Amino acid sequence: MTLLRTVARPMLASIFVVGGAAALREPGARAAKAQPVADRISGLVPRLSLDGAGLTRLNGGVQLVAGLALASGHVPRTAALALAVSLPPTTVAGHPYWTETDPAARAAQRIHFLKNLSITGGLLMATLDPEPHKRSVGRRAKDRLDHLRG
Repeated sequence: MTLLRTVARPMLASIFVVGGAAALREPGARAAKAQPVADRISGLVPRLSLDGAGLTRLNGGVQLVAGLALASGHVPRTAALALAVSLPPTTVAGHPYWTETDPAARAAQRIHFLKNLSITGGLLMATLDPEPHKRSVGRRAKDRLDHLRG
């Protein structure tokens, strides 16, 4: 692993490791924000009974495990993808700045929303980051096609 990856992956993963562990330990206010999402999921899939705390803990577990995987360099592209998929729903539920009436609260929530949007972009870029000794997914697919045509 290059020096840049050795430093950047744990930096990118740190917020997910800390936040995921906190969500597992104490869902707290996150659970209340997640409850409407849990209700929607339960309405779509009646056999799946979810509450806000359970959904918060599930998301926290995904973020903790994927964050640790990304930080350590184990399946980093898969971990980055899992984090990139988990972050937008969390962001919409947790930082709905458009509902805030207080200008200061609205500005703070918009900053958090845009920060998470930016992190999601970084995670999506990380899904494309090949290991130095491996060819990218696109290159491997092209090589496989060339081999089959042969």
